[in-house]
Amino acid sequence: MAETRADLDTNTGTGLAAERGTALDVPRAPERALRGTPPARAAGELASLMRAAGMDESALRATGVWLVSGRRSSAHTQAAYLRDVGWWVWWCTARAAEAAQAPAPMDADLYVADLVASGLARATVNRRVAAVSSWYRYLVREGCVAANPFEGAERPRMDTRHSRTRGLSKQQVTDVLAHAAEHESARTYALLWLMFATAGRIGSLLSARIEDLSEDSGHRVLDVVVKGGQSKRFALPPPAVAALDRYLAERGRPGSGPLFVSRTGRTLVQSYVWKLVNRIAGECGVDFVISPHSFRHSAITIALGEGRPLHVVQDFAGHADPRTTRRYDRDRDALDRSPAYHLAALVAPSTRPTGT
Repeated sequence: MAETRADLDTNTGTGLAAERGTALDVPRAPERALRGTPPARAAGELASLMRAAGMDESALRATGVWLVSGRRSSAHTQAAYLRDVGWWVWWCTARAAEAAQAPAPMDADLYVADLVASGLARATVNRRVAAVSSWYRYLVREGCVAANPFEGAERPRMDTRHSRTRGLSKQQVTDVLAHAAEHESARTYALLWLMFATAGRIGSLLSARIEDLSEDSGHRVLDVVVKGGQSKRFALPPPAVAALDRYLAERGRPGSGPLFVSRTGRTLVQSYVWKLVNRIAGECGVDFVISPHSFRHSAITIALGEGRPLHVVQDFAGHADPRTTRRYDRDRDALDRSPAYHLAALVAPSTRPTGT
């Protein structure tokens, strides 16, 4: 037993068996980081990767059905799952792992370790693992593979208290919108307003169509497909409506088609919006990198900071779990929000809560 423990400690920093040679073979970090441009961004590219990994045509057909079924009904979700599976199949080929017919649980564990070593956020690692695990469950059901190697695999623990996305303050959002109103196109101004006022994910907003605009109970609304393939109705406040009407008026008020298009009529892509928001934010004095998701983050954070009830903000954000919404509450530990003062006032009427 002592020898076994010493062998295991060789590469863990204890040095108990350094003089006896290395017994624990710790895999090296990936030669190519699992981030950046995905190895598969289209169905044909994923098919090529799967064939290179030795997967047969039945697995390819099953994958095609899996991509369009269940919660993957939206084009944006399908594209994300396709990329996530592509990363795994590419990794298996690079590692000479048997991704097709005999995936081993150890391969799954090594893949998770390589994702973490690549510097990916924990949420990204968990999303990629969840996507590949879902894929394997479907392949197992269809008899294409024998087992799901990710069944029971350990994943990085999520930070359930804080979101890592960099958001904008209320003043910064005000400055960005004011700058866009004066210096940017009507399309950009309308897009920024919708990104903030709806707290919508950029993929959903870029997939929206003109015919999805309507009215409901006196409100101007926009129906879009959100995460999970469901449709969500967003209320549009007057400033967002005014910005959107101005933009559509410049386009000649078309009756149908994508809501946000380029000068050539093509739907805007997320990479363009990413560069756009960073340029505008930089011109407004924001000295850190943001993303389109920062506007969603900012809207949720500001709503919570202004005292909107958690369940209301949860529904606004479309979060299935209130704990996800709570991650955006920057003031959750503020002492002046402690119920202790109000509780004391209930039993000791002479005591008054701070600020009342």
